[in-house]
Amino acid sequence: MSQNTSDQFFKDSVLGHPAGLFVLFFTEMWERFSYYGMRALLVLFLTSSLAKGGWAWSIEDALALYGTYTMSVYFTPVIGGFLADRYLGYRWAVILGALAMTLGHASMAVETPLFLYIGIGCLIVGNGLFKPNMTSIISNAYESHPEKKDGAYSLYYMGVNAGAFLGIMLCGYIGEKISWSWGFGLAGIFMFFGMLQFYFTQNIFGDIGLKPTLASKQESKEKAAKENLAPNIVRDRIIAVLIFSIFTVFFWAAFEQAGGSMTIFAEKFTQRELFGSSATLFKIADTILTIVPLLIITYVLIKLFSKTFKKYSTGNLILSLSFLIIWGIVLWKVGREFNAVGTEVPATWFGILNSLFIVVFAPVFSKWWESKYNLSGPMKFGLGLTLLGLGFGFLAYGSMGIDTDSVIRVSMFWLIAAYLFHTLGELCISPVGLSYVSKLVPPAWIGIMFGVYYLFIGMGNKLAGSMGGMIETITAQYSLTTFFLIFTIVPIGAGLIMILLSPLMKKLMHGVK
Repeated sequence: MSQNTSDQFFKDSVLGHPAGLFVLFFTEMWERFSYYGMRALLVLFLTSSLAKGGWAWSIEDALALYGTYTMSVYFTPVIGGFLADRYLGYRWAVILGALAMTLGHASMAVETPLFLYIGIGCLIVGNGLFKPNMTSIISNAYESHPEKKDGAYSLYYMGVNAGAFLGIMLCGYIGEKISWSWGFGLAGIFMFFGMLQFYFTQNIFGDIGLKPTLASKQESKEKAAKENLAPNIVRDRIIAVLIFSIFTVFFWAAFEQAGGSMTIFAEKFTQRELFGSSATLFKIADTILTIVPLLIITYVLIKLFSKTFKKYSTGNLILSLSFLIIWGIVLWKVGREFNAVGTEVPATWFGILNSLFIVVFAPVFSKWWESKYNLSGPMKFGLGLTLLGLGFGFLAYGSMGIDTDSVIRVSMFWLIAAYLFHTLGELCISPVGLSYVSKLVPPAWIGIMFGVYYLFIGMGNKLAGSMGGMIETITAQYSLTTFFLIFTIVPIGAGLIMILLSPLMKKLMHGVK
């Protein structure tokens, strides 16, 4: 990528970053809306009774499918990154991936076993094309501004979690309260909007992400040749990426309990039925938690419009329409809840806390990573794993005395505290990991190495499903506290090891900060 292309990308600024970053922000937001909206429903739908419209699967079988699905969506980015690097270009990979995911969500809305597996297959393929290449576009755009990458990825990650917040809240609510089909279908509608918004606004990226040409391939070879002038440095940095990747397995194996065992804990063992003043207070709090983040995201949308509407009116109009629909659904949901007597908090509701905390804390962490108090990459990873373990400590303590036959239902506080600490840990690892891959890997290998990084995340997701499926067995033999203690001790231990490895990691990174 030429210096001029990078400078052009940085010409129009929104909130201190290029307007193009926020095009990616909203595209990724709708993709995550669809992914997390579906993920929030999948296990509950499969394990719910036939009377409730579910399929009455066992928890073990449901979490096995969940783990395989969440693993696979991180395995296919290796292929998607390769295809984009060599043939498609990042932009067309994103567009085709979004189209495949739209078809996948539509298939799941049919609610038959055949279409369930067809839908999951489309989602896996689509995600493989979409996920690594969105981050590759950012990496290329910020190639001449590496000092701003951590902040850029943190803001991008805010978009990721804004989508997750809205998807879990709306798809989860509609799926549990109205219809599973409508919940799954809503995820596909907004994936389609995200694809159209990206397609009609893609020229904002200049030459970034276009199909490879002979000239661009030659440029990549020249860059690779320059890197090969110092093969020991390249080797050491790749080793550093692989070490970071190994530790992400420990993180995601625990963190992804959110879509499995933590959802089961919310459904079976958390007091969610509220009446009288408690119900009223929750409805008020839920309304504030819903409206305020949406107002913040709408403000970002308006700032983007001020810079891009004249040049990219079609893409912006599509984005406007999607937000009008979101506001309509949100206001309908709020009105419906206030007209009801009492309330039962949906089990999926707790999943929005992670996204809410991300939206609140991502700007703070972004500023922290750009300040003189910035931590090294290994220290961020160590801190993130430790915070994750502490979050499970709240669940281990809150679940004391609960067994498989227990009718005890505990306070929502334990889940809220767990999600807070998990979120703080996530901010230290997930966006930072993406940033460090982009800084440590030679430019010619960016797409495929993002795919390799996601491969390790996929391993963590599969472990999450396998380990989460043991919740009933471990609870029956020992206790629910024992189950959550495993996820307390292992991440904290891994975090301490990473902190001890910090001096070695700095040497392997050869000056990359």
